[in-house]
Amino acid sequence: MHAAVIEGRGAFEPWRDAARALLQAGIAPDAVDWRVFDAAEARLDFDALPVPAGGAGKTSAVPAAFLDLAAAAICHSDPARFALLYRLLWRLVHEERLLLRVHADADVAAARAMEKSVRRDAHKMTAFVRFREIVAPPGARRRFVAWFEPEHFIVARTAPFFQRRFTDMDWLIATPKGSAAWDGERLTVTPEPAARPEAEDATDDLWRIYYSNIFNPARLKVKAMQAEMPKKYWRNLPEARLIPELIAEAETRVAEMAARQATTPLPFHDRLQSSFPAETLPVPANNWEALRNQAMGCTRCPLHCHATQTVFGEGPGDAEVMIVGEQPGDQEDLAGRPFVGPAGKLFDRAAGEVGLDRRRLYVTNAVKHFKYEPRGKRRIHQKPNMGEIEHCRWWLTQEIDLVKPKLIVALGATAYAALTGERKPLSEVRGQTLAMEGDRALFVTVHPSYLLRIPDPQKKEVEWRNFLEDLKAVTCLMQAASMTEEDALPRARLAIP
Repeated sequence: MHAAVIEGRGAFEPWRDAARALLQAGIAPDAVDWRVFDAAEARLDFDALPVPAGGAGKTSAVPAAFLDLAAAAICHSDPARFALLYRLLWRLVHEERLLLRVHADADVAAARAMEKSVRRDAHKMTAFVRFREIVAPPGARRRFVAWFEPEHFIVARTAPFFQRRFTDMDWLIATPKGSAAWDGERLTVTPEPAARPEAEDATDDLWRIYYSNIFNPARLKVKAMQAEMPKKYWRNLPEARLIPELIAEAETRVAEMAARQATTPLPFHDRLQSSFPAETLPVPANNWEALRNQAMGCTRCPLHCHATQTVFGEGPGDAEVMIVGEQPGDQEDLAGRPFVGPAGKLFDRAAGEVGLDRRRLYVTNAVKHFKYEPRGKRRIHQKPNMGEIEHCRWWLTQEIDLVKPKLIVALGATAYAALTGERKPLSEVRGQTLAMEGDRALFVTVHPSYLLRIPDPQKKEVEWRNFLEDLKAVTCLMQAASMTEEDALPRARLAIP
């Protein structure tokens, strides 16, 4: 039986040198007694290990994955880790080179569990170390100390993280399993157990203030919280003393948050809220520019709180045809102009094919703010409800009164509802020309975004042709609206038998 004595404080090199010597000597795992070094035992002289006749044995290459696994598992506090890793090494060299891929193997599973426990302990160290400032000599860099109680020998493994994060200050992290120190030039790691430093400063109060303000009682899950912040770390966290009180008050604080939710405006919209009260209608402007400026400060419905800006209509002030869509999209919200996104470009393409001059049209939307749902970095369009349509109808009415179009084209059900107050399936009114007040006509068709959402290419082609036919009808209605009474009279007489 060969005795291999290792310090066992997380250093990989002593175990690697011992394992290499034993492997070269051809010593099987069951013939090695791995021990953790202490003052009562002499350390093994690895050069004295027996070697095969004729000199040192050939060093066998092992997978790089094993070296990563061993470097992590060697930091575990279980004394059995040395024998386990040597047994894995022996089997990799002499039995199965792809052994690490066999996750059901008992030795592989045990080593993976050690690796996982070490990585988790290192992660907790980066999360739960709390530095406290100590008095430094005049003119010296600021100095900080911290105390942490790791489960495994992870100080050397984790110290480089703190060096990168806190390179502008001198610090010492003391633990029962070693310490690490940084003086601005050199990182020093010692494996000997360190004494707990006694230090208190104002930083503890800052931690408690910070934690009490980020604590969200509405999302409190005690078991999940304790899984991420185990109680064994609490005694070294200044903010932990607040946890029992915050848990006890959580239900009351949730009720208070719910009571405040409906009345607290978003702070960055104070300038908009001050424009005019939401329940009061502004005085109608006497020209388009003044009306647009009024709309820029609209707060009549909650949509303004999240939209980038009001997207008002644009086009000739005396246009004979007004196109009314649903609401601005993502690109319109950013640009501040209607019909510049994918649906608007599709409308321009269709209008060009039927000879409808976009420059002669006044284009606007039933709702002037972009309603959306954030999903990651994207903003997904949401259909406005009737309340939001009703709030925005005032602006649409003012646009109609100023432009005085002879023909209004409603693109989609939302536009139809805003113009008529009726909620009907679009299929019942599509392609119809309806009478409106002021000797105006209303023509109803689909919104171009509907065409963009059709997944079936054949159906999309059919609907595209139908949309072109609708715009051809708009072109005919536009030509009819442009005729003077003198032009219309002879044509009417010719129609009489």
